[in-house]
Amino acid sequence: MGLRFTVLASGSTGNATIVQGNGATVMVDAGLSARKLEALMAERGVAGHHLDALLVTHEHSDHIKGLGAIARKYGLRVFANEATWNAMERQVGQIEPEKRVVIETGETIDFGGMKVQSYPISHDAAEPVGFCFYEDGEKLSLATDLGYVSDKVKHQIEDSDVLVLEANHDTEMLRMGRYPWNIKRRILGDTGHLSNVAAGEALCELLTDRTKRVYLAHLSLDHNLHDLARLTVIQQLEDRGIFFKKDEIPLRDTYHDRPTPWDEVRRR
Repeated sequence: MGLRFTVLASGSTGNATIVQGNGATVMVDAGLSARKLEALMAERGVAGHHLDALLVTHEHSDHIKGLGAIARKYGLRVFANEATWNAMERQVGQIEPEKRVVIETGETIDFGGMKVQSYPISHDAAEPVGFCFYEDGEKLSLATDLGYVSDKVKHQIEDSDVLVLEANHDTEMLRMGRYPWNIKRRILGDTGHLSNVAAGEALCELLTDRTKRVYLAHLSLDHNLHDLARLTVIQQLEDRGIFFKKDEIPLRDTYHDRPTPWDEVRRR
């Protein structure tokens, strides 16, 4: 079958991604209401009973808002590290003990041949992680809610066939925006969110001949635009001598209110 995925929603209003591989279907984060998650899944032909598990990156509400409801409704196992469980337990409500799966950061989980490995990231949460998915030599990496892309993160997500990478804000739009300064400082800090420029700088080191596509994710509704994010990333690449023909630029958008099309990772 190979890996395929759809980003159901991405941004401060809610985050969720579906990944399928080797007969397994998992949801990464559930940051919208259960009703909205079900509606978004239905747009991509997925029902709640198709899910095998929920994976959690961290405990912020835009990543776990519907987690408890969707897990209880469909009897799903929920995978998170101990610190994240402790931080989100009150928000998600009662999860049956046998469905509450504690994983160590860095641990690899096997879903019938589709392997998933978590890795640590820099964000203002208890113990935030990203996830890499592997199957039959394919690799999909999810890397959002990053204050910065450390060398360890680069090592973890390098050689990805497809990468979902945060491009949260345009720095000047954020500085001039309506947020109070303490919130701006948080977003701009090393445990905040990745700017368009920072995403472009990271891609300069991450893009290889293996890279098929990059999805720019978790865009701010107030301090970014899809066109601006793409143009800024491309400018960073071109400034470092990395050029693409117009129809070969491997950049794709994600959305806060609708899912991306299914994407088969092996497809060039």
